[in-house]
Amino acid sequence: MHLTLVFFLYSFLILLAYYFLHKIIWVPLKIQKHFAKQGVRGPGYRPVVGNTVEIRQLLKAEAELQPTSSITHDVAHRIAPHYSKWSKLYGKNFLYWFGAKPVLAVADPDMIKEVLMNTSNGRYRRLKLDPLSKQLFGDGLVTLEGEKWAVHRRITGQAFNMERVKGWIPEIVATTERSLNKWEEKRAEKSEFELDVHQELQELSADIISRTAFGSSYEEGKRIFDLQDQQTSLILQAYLSVYIPGFRFLPTKKNRLRWKLDREIHESIRSLIEKSSKSIENRHALLALLMSPYSNEDGVEERLDIDEIIDECKTFYFAGKETTANHLSWVLLLLAQHQDWQTRARDEVLATCGSKTRPSADHLSNFKLMSMIFNETLRLYPVAVELSRETLQNVKLGNLELPVDTQVYLPMTAVHHDTAIWGDDADNFNPLRFAEPRRHLASAFPFGLGPRICVGQNFAIAEAKIILAMILQQYSFVISPSYVHAPLRSVTLQPQYGLQLLFSRLLH
Repeated sequence: MHLTLVFFLYSFLILLAYYFLHKIIWVPLKIQKHFAKQGVRGPGYRPVVGNTVEIRQLLKAEAELQPTSSITHDVAHRIAPHYSKWSKLYGKNFLYWFGAKPVLAVADPDMIKEVLMNTSNGRYRRLKLDPLSKQLFGDGLVTLEGEKWAVHRRITGQAFNMERVKGWIPEIVATTERSLNKWEEKRAEKSEFELDVHQELQELSADIISRTAFGSSYEEGKRIFDLQDQQTSLILQAYLSVYIPGFRFLPTKKNRLRWKLDREIHESIRSLIEKSSKSIENRHALLALLMSPYSNEDGVEERLDIDEIIDECKTFYFAGKETTANHLSWVLLLLAQHQDWQTRARDEVLATCGSKTRPSADHLSNFKLMSMIFNETLRLYPVAVELSRETLQNVKLGNLELPVDTQVYLPMTAVHHDTAIWGDDADNFNPLRFAEPRRHLASAFPFGLGPRICVGQNFAIAEAKIILAMILQQYSFVISPSYVHAPLRSVTLQPQYGLQLLFSRLLH
């Protein structure tokens, strides 16, 4: 019996050693050699951790840099310092390592387009989130693949079509009106007053997504936002750490907190769903549309169950608050810095709907200059700073041969600031770049491209147009001396120390 146990233990250790040598040493070195033969270089592979330690150090160093007194939009190095450093050393296409996983950085628009436009043919897929990160989004559109993703996409797509979005405009206007009334209370008859507009926009966008999704107010949904903020903090702490299989089941202090947060978010959303579904007033809310059946092209009825709806709500709660608030924050900063464009945008709003009439769905298509301003802002400050995919088979990308399970890193911010694409003034704010159609579909892709383009894009742009139009009707604004320019790469791109602007009430 003793000899048998020793034999099995010995055999197990041999198998473990073989697995380690094969998976952790031999395969990565073979892949590194494979890319080197194709002229693709990069920082050398390090067993187990890959290049994650250096990436974390670079991100930490950039985040801790003292911000400059002047406002510069040359932010790519701060947002993706590993790409900025290694692309200068090895070229725009290079190989690095996330643990034992090869990651090919690709910045050529033709190659980016090929990756993003062909995700549905079995060649590429979104990266699988590790179990710790997946808790934030659950099994929703962000994480699903295959036919299950297609069902969710069809149902959420019908919920976010433009006609549905237009039906929510009155609620967006009313919610923004309440927010601006609070600004007036803070103004207290002063000729000029300061606001951390990023914080204000966070609360406003949270209120809007709560009301359009559930018919509830920000106060009712506030607990969910607070819980998701705590979840996000935990995810960021684990960011760029190689996940150890099974670690999520260990009852560590942080894991217990993760379990608690996930359970409370799930139950809070379920409670709002039950409350909302009983109210006839909420029949046009996003939630009601998610609960409605959808007949696919074969006439088969599809619907989401309660847990699937909860997971989609997790995504919409997080993205609905973060994306609009951060995008509009950068828009307001740029308009505060460029008073000529602020004036042009305001003139367009006043010409479209006047100074007293609030914007409506019918006005949205007339905000041409505003659309150009939005596109240029998303170029300079994309909300999602990068995209990634991985190969499901051996594929040819451009002139490169990629083995199966190769991650493809698409450095969105670097591409958006590339002087070879946008000219020597690529770091300058110039909305006229978007007066004509883009030269290349993948020269700017803030919402993604292809079948997995952001399903909430119509809603996000319509919401942002309404909010900005109403602000421009009522106020002029400049940058406060207390503002510190420090774009921070979190789950989304946001101002690290808030956005302090000085507002003045317009006299019409």
